[in-house]
Amino acid sequence: MKLEKLAPAFQDYLWGGTKLRDVYGKRCDFDKVAESWELSTHPAGESTLAGGERDGLPLGQYFQQFPQALGKNAAAFESFPVLIKLIDAKEPLSIQVHPSDEYALRVEGEYGKTEMWVIVDCDPGAFLYFGVNRPVSKEEFRQRIENNTVLEVLNKVEVHPGDVFFIQSGTIHAIGAGILICEIQQNSNCTYRVYDYDRRGADGKPRPLHIDKALDVCTLEPSDTASHLGPVLSCAGGTAQKLGECAYFSTQKLRVEEALTLEAGEESFLSLVCVEGGGLLCGPENTLEFTAGESLLVPAGTGKVSLRGDCTVIQTTVPGQA
Repeated sequence: MKLEKLAPAFQDYLWGGTKLRDVYGKRCDFDKVAESWELSTHPAGESTLAGGERDGLPLGQYFQQFPQALGKNAAAFESFPVLIKLIDAKEPLSIQVHPSDEYALRVEGEYGKTEMWVIVDCDPGAFLYFGVNRPVSKEEFRQRIENNTVLEVLNKVEVHPGDVFFIQSGTIHAIGAGILICEIQQNSNCTYRVYDYDRRGADGKPRPLHIDKALDVCTLEPSDTASHLGPVLSCAGGTAQKLGECAYFSTQKLRVEEALTLEAGEESFLSLVCVEGGGLLCGPENTLEFTAGESLLVPAGTGKVSLRGDCTVIQTTVPGQA
């Protein structure tokens, strides 16, 4: 099968900026381009194939027409397991938490959300919130939400380009202002907003909070903030480093200096998001040129492909189930 380039769906959340358009050349008419959903079959924002004979075909329809392109690992799930975004946070996101699969399926009728953040770029001194900084009771946490002191018990972490954060469901978190992120997550849009700086939505009203549900699912013990990155492994034409893995996705950072050979077997497709530089992706049937900010799909079963150029690419696959 042919290699495919993807066109994202966009979201114009109030905290977004313009870097996805100004830096990555995303074509979008929104004043604020908060997120581009690069690899998505989610009904809230589905990506499409871009260029070629299937230009404009929604990704979900593509996988329905060519189920072998998914690979055996993704096909084992009831629904498509992963969603990949680029996020431009000009302003801080709300303090939030995602439920587990068990809770979300029971209460919301969709899967929960575990996610991973790769810091692509950030302003000096930018930070995010990742868990609490000490054990907190649910009663205290509720009181702090009500009296606007909840930030005092959150773990504030300064970030730098290349940092990686794995956010388990149940972890209180928020992306801070001035951060550009590649997010790899479960295919879910289930978020409980805890605190939002008393901001108003487009209708002029405070955005809704979901405090009771958040307290049902949140972990109010300090989170594991240690780095779990794999070693940077040298290979012909560049380097590869494992960033994180869970049941739904396995992600590596590839640094291409000349040419790297990848392989898409029968188990999984390859999602490739270029976050720096550009180059060529060469497969058995076609070659695609790409630049920073673009996303490529290598269908499962394609076999060996070659990444050529000077670039940094985030590669995601769906791992096999134990």
